[in-house]
Amino acid sequence: MKAQGDKITMLTAYDCLFAGLIDAAGIDIILIGDSLGMVVMGYESTVPVTLEQVIHHTQAVASTAERALLVADMPFGSYEASDEQAIRNAQRLVKEGGAQTVKVEGGNELVRQRVGAIIRAGVPVMGHLGLTPQTASMLGGLRVQGREAGAARQILEQARLLEEEEVFSLLFECIPADLMRRITHEACVPTIGIGAGIHCDGQVLVTHDMLGLYPSSARHVRQYCDLRAIVEEALTQYCSDVQQGLFPGDENSFRMPAEELDKLG
Repeated sequence: MKAQGDKITMLTAYDCLFAGLIDAAGIDIILIGDSLGMVVMGYESTVPVTLEQVIHHTQAVASTAERALLVADMPFGSYEASDEQAIRNAQRLVKEGGAQTVKVEGGNELVRQRVGAIIRAGVPVMGHLGLTPQTASMLGGLRVQGREAGAARQILEQARLLEEEEVFSLLFECIPADLMRRITHEACVPTIGIGAGIHCDGQVLVTHDMLGLYPSSARHVRQYCDLRAIVEEALTQYCSDVQQGLFPGDENSFRMPAEELDKLG
């Protein structure tokens, strides 16, 4: 798709319902992201998400998705300790979860070593550079990365080195669009952006953000509809109907045959 200039589409899913809808819509990649920590579990960040939780949600997505490529996030603490830990956990996401590939955040020397080990063990890896939420506190918080020339050069170098480890794709989060243009031009693998401008081979958003289910004021999010308002209205109407005796109606109820009712006396 990169070679042909076809844009790649990617969205998150954490359950079979949304996975089926996203898959049927023709989205190319489904990410079982550690963003489930916020939008599903109610955590304040992605850091508390466990490997078991990602496996659980990946199983749900894999049960329905038939055509999209499934990428599962390796959560914080699941790959840093050793090559053996990284390989074991990546393989669990594939064998137990049903993922086809995994995503690993970061581009320092330690992370690159783990990425290389996972790939050599037979699991394809998508790299993740720029803003890396798992280690955002080390980056000065959730803010755009690569605005200064030195930081931009570091991202360029990390991308090049991850390519040498043979990642199949690179995801860039919250970096300047002009830096993204250069990276996409120089990279041999497809680039996916979130908050990285138009000059990527593809785009990803958190599905709950773009559907308006999860409140987000992030500049890089485009809300395509306001499902939250629709759901809230439906819930309020249901509550009112029950309280006023309007639900269930005859059309929602079942009846005994008259002769059977007579037998009751």
